[in-house]
Amino acid sequence: MRTYTSPEEIDAQMKAEKERKKNEEEEGASVNDNQSEEKLTASGSEDSDDEVSEKRKGVEGLIEIENPNRLAQKAKKVTEIELEVPKQLSRREREEIEKQKAKERYMKMHLAGKTDQAKADLARLAIIRKQREEASRKKEEERKAKEAAQAAAAAKGIHSLSLK
Repeated sequence: MRTYTSPEEIDAQMKAEKERKKNEEEEGASVNDNQSEEKLTASGSEDSDDEVSEKRKGVEGLIEIENPNRLAQKAKKVTEIELEVPKQLSRREREEIEKQKAKERYMKMHLAGKTDQAKADLARLAIIRKQREEASRKKEEERKAKEAAQAAAAAKGIHSLSLK
């Protein structure tokens, strides 16, 4: 046969429990810390379970689960925030910084002419300079030859005019 507690009995139990908690808090404030800890441990695990269940919201009080992935949200004060501590970089950020440093090192080596690509570029430039110098020499020689031919033709022309 099932027995049910009446609402009056439940209310009476709740009031008695609240009064007992108030008395314990008052005694704990008046007595030193060691004695208050002894009283809390002596009062049993039922009191601590009730306090924990009152703090929980929703159905958390029905199922007792400790989620290791859930972090407790703690409010930090402005004075607690440390600006001097270096921030831990993520893997992507570290890789990006390393990539930029490697690129800078390569550009320095390239400008100094120590990389394979820089050596190939310098060789190509040397070949192009030689070709341009040869082309300019040929043009200069052709121009001089043309001038000499015009001078010779002019001299012939003057010489032929003087004979006539």
